[in-house]
Amino acid sequence: MLPERIFSSFQTAAQGLSVQRKKIAAATNNIANAGTTAPKGSAQVFRPQTVQTDTGNRQDFQRTLLNSISTLQRNRPEHISPNASSGNPGSIRSNLGPTAGIVETDSFRYEFDPDHPDADENGMVRYPDVDLIREMTQLVSANRLYEANLSAIEAEKQIIKRSLEI
Repeated sequence: MLPERIFSSFQTAAQGLSVQRKKIAAATNNIANAGTTAPKGSAQVFRPQTVQTDTGNRQDFQRTLLNSISTLQRNRPEHISPNASSGNPGSIRSNLGPTAGIVETDSFRYEFDPDHPDADENGMVRYPDVDLIREMTQLVSANRLYEANLSAIEAEKQIIKRSLEI
């Protein structure tokens, strides 16, 4: 029980690192392929990417919270209801972390350029609809959040190290 509680902050930060790593990958792919084209109807066209996260459902959170509370020591019974426990006391492990996946979108923009080799019969060229300012903002934000998760891991390591020295 105690090692799970000690290392739960590492698990949380690792999940955050994973999500931010995927956001960085999606943003860099979008920036790198913002100017790519493909002939009309080609299957090899780049599709802009986004990261979609799913944080789990409310019942999982409630069950984990109640399991965690049931393992706490109480000096007065009225502080925490004895009926609050539902599940396996002593275990707070759960798959509550966000799951993230890169999703391709079908958003394109068209520009008139009849001399372009990938222009259609109307002279329109299809490009991925990538907003470079938004992508750079996403990239900077994901990078800072990644660094914040690394700092949280380093702080937790220092706390554990200092507690072992006591």
